Amino acid sequence: MSIEIEKPSQEELGKLGVESWPIWEKEASSFDWHYFSREICYFLEGEVEVEMSSGERIKIEKGDLATFPQGLSCKWHIKIKVKKHYNFS
Repeated sequence: MSIEIEKPSQEELGKLGVESWPIWEKEASSFDWHYFSREICYFLEGEVEVEMSSGERIKIEKGDLATFPQGLSCKWHIKIKVKKHYNFS
């Protein structure tokens, strides 16, 4: 399982309807997370490293559109306060 990260254009964000998605915010912290369904999120602010079970770390930051697959277990390390739009499917 892998996390897909893109740098979408404003047009692509509009087609996805990102601005209508809820917003989630979290201060700098670390926590374990499991995705029971697929999540797509667009980072408005912040920086996070997602640690995979393999030990690989993936950096996600402001302007990234990230897709987390259903069934993924990982650890979030929020380095800079995160603010993101999100959508579970």
